[in-house]
Amino acid sequence: MAMMVASSSSYSPVVSLSPWSMSSLRSALPSVSSSIRFPNPPTFPSSSSSSSRLRSNPNPREKKKQLLKSFSGLAPLVPIFSTPSESCDHSLDTVDNGSRFYAMRHGRRVPKLNRPPDQRRALLRGLTTQLLKHGRIKTTRARASAMRKYVDKMITLAKDGSLHKRRQALGFLYEKQIVHALFAEVQDRYGERNGGYTRIIRTLPRRGDNAPMAYIELV
Repeated sequence: MAMMVASSSSYSPVVSLSPWSMSSLRSALPSVSSSIRFPNPPTFPSSSSSSSRLRSNPNPREKKKQLLKSFSGLAPLVPIFSTPSESCDHSLDTVDNGSRFYAMRHGRRVPKLNRPPDQRRALLRGLTTQLLKHGRIKTTRARASAMRKYVDKMITLAKDGSLHKRRQALGFLYEKQIVHALFAEVQDRYGERNGGYTRIIRTLPRRGDNAPMAYIELV
């Protein structure tokens, strides 16, 4: 038993640990070249030699210049954008493949008519059906201007006269008889006219809420 203890104690090696430092660790790390450089961690004044090694950039002006060159706007520069800039105004405009995109829908206003999309579409379908049925209706100016393009589209479908266009008109208008009558009579009435099938005539405001009113009729 004593021999086993002696052999085990003689087998264990003795390792001498050398004190490590940050400079030796940094020299052992591989150098990575990247366009994004993060600022150095804040250092506090101390009398020890290890704290002096951590100070890589003591000048605050050089540190600020380094941050401005490596960081632009709200996001770092990535290689997908072709021209790097110092601000984010032009960094999100042009892409490598030549396409352009914008964040806001300027000039693409849709007349919402104070209704959600499903109710607005149902309102325009009903107004278009009534105009094609009676030939002239009275409504607000905003509704008349909004429904104008749908009336022109239905007449354009009827001038084509194919089965596919007839089914598209049946899917939009509420009355089948109006669709069949439109497809039967549109060639005689609008055969020589290319667009501009409606006319808007302004009239007196509505009593009560003073809403601007107008007549819309087929030409």
